[in-house]
Amino acid sequence: MSPVTPDRPSRPGGVRADDRPVDRAAPARRVPAPRAGESPRGRAPLPVAAGVAAGWAALTSYLPVAIVLALVQLGADGATLGGALRTALAGWLVGHGVPLHTEAGPFGLAPLALTVLAIWRLTRAGVHVSRAIGARDTRSPRRALLAACAVGVAYALLGALAAVLVGAGGPNASPIRAAATFAAVGTLAALVGATRITAVTRLLVDRMPARLRDGVRTGLVAGLLLLGAGAGAAGLAVATGGGDAADMIGAYRTGVAGQAGITLVSVAYAPNAAIWSTSYLLGPGFAVGTDTAVRTSEVSVGALPAVPLLAGLPRGPVDGLGALLLAVPVLAGMVAGWLLARRTARHAGPERARIADAEAQHGRERASRRWADLLVPAALAGPVAGVLLGVAAKVSAGPLGAGRLTQLGPVAWQVAVVATGVIGVGALLGAAATRALTRPSAP
Repeated sequence: MSPVTPDRPSRPGGVRADDRPVDRAAPARRVPAPRAGESPRGRAPLPVAAGVAAGWAALTSYLPVAIVLALVQLGADGATLGGALRTALAGWLVGHGVPLHTEAGPFGLAPLALTVLAIWRLTRAGVHVSRAIGARDTRSPRRALLAACAVGVAYALLGALAAVLVGAGGPNASPIRAAATFAAVGTLAALVGATRITAVTRLLVDRMPARLRDGVRTGLVAGLLLLGAGAGAAGLAVATGGGDAADMIGAYRTGVAGQAGITLVSVAYAPNAAIWSTSYLLGPGFAVGTDTAVRTSEVSVGALPAVPLLAGLPRGPVDGLGALLLAVPVLAGMVAGWLLARRTARHAGPERARIADAEAQHGRERASRRWADLLVPAALAGPVAGVLLGVAAKVSAGPLGAGRLTQLGPVAWQVAVVATGVIGVGALLGAAATRALTRPSAP
């Protein structure tokens, strides 16, 4: 037996502790990942997460406004940094739908490019807060609504604070109106992100009847197609009137930086012009002041403000080949109906072999059911597109001052009614024609 040294104690059997074999291939100890809904250590509380997410969404949507309006005021005499930041804050409020009361009258025409940016950032805020409270993939509507409401409350406080700061040295904005508007916008936008990250959207889609799901999808597709056509028509109109638009921008004696800022402000209102152009294609048209109308059958306008986007207004009613524009909304509905029929046929393909025997016994009943599965969603596409385009028309309109400029933009209910009928008819025609003219493949 070897002697035992004081610094190397031995174990029974004469084996020293240092002589133990080392298993270098032993796997490392794994730390189990937290399950969905669990609260791991170090997670931020809900108020903190909502405050940080809402603050970051507000900052990222405010900074572009501050940069653009700083360029506009760069060449103005007596412009200060504080005044530029306060003006940007006022523009930020208008972008969320909060009207301002100025010396020239009410100002409530929201630049929808800013609105879209703010909504996108708020949807991301809903995603981040839902992750922070451990609601990811939980399929819990309650937790998704909790995260969205927390973001909405935090965003409402920021809106009220912005209204107070703006009213301290410039146009007047109601803090109560700002808080209510910011709460609604923040909650609804954050709810979109929260339902997506918590998989509540997937749960709702799975539980939705197939016909309703197809109808909503078809209506959204038709509405987006028509908005895209309106955007293309508005861009073409502004491009053909580019000389007038350049003259309007040059009339502002603000230097190169100021003219660049004015151009960016016009770009911020480009979505408004796209929606107005869509209303023009549908038929109701839009107004550029009280007692004015811009329609395919009539153009009646008076003195216009020097806004570059208005340089593309039509000179008169459409004639000749321009009358083909009237078919664009119907074509958008027909394309959506065609896509619906293709998708329905593709999904029905694997089932044809299974239902072949059933069709031999109940052929008429099966055929009528398959027609209903196609025509019911096509008919539902009309109201869905009508609601989408009506809401878009509502948010794109607003006052631009006192007097005749209190009415700019389309009338929402007229757009909604006409879009419902036109898109519904177009979708039915496209779906039925595709179904009748397509020869079913053999099972």
